[in-house]
Amino acid sequence: MTHLSYLAVLAGCLLGALWLEPLLRVNVFRRRRRLLLTLLPVVVVFGLWDLAAIAAGHWSFDARQLTGVVLPGGLPLDELLFFVVTPTCAILGFEAVRAVERHWPAGDEPS
Repeated sequence: MTHLSYLAVLAGCLLGALWLEPLLRVNVFRRRRRLLLTLLPVVVVFGLWDLAAIAAGHWSFDARQLTGVVLPGGLPLDELLFFVVTPTCAILGFEAVRAVERHWPAGDEPS
């Protein structure tokens, strides 16, 4: 079962943050375009960074803790999911603080 360790950690992170969406009505998933525009650069930049580090031999992964699905260039699917899950959890947390504080505007909202 250790081959699911990475996914289990990612699932735990999501479970720790997903409840913020319905409870505090942060609307992160309702604003899909905004979420995609935030996640896309993170996934692309850090995905390419990982690919370069893998190719140079500076970065490796413990295959015993991964699903075994490897994308072109040697990037494990689990690692790519990390670049989606982690910022999503951070955004949920950020929006939760904004929802509770109510006076902390984000950049695209009218003053």
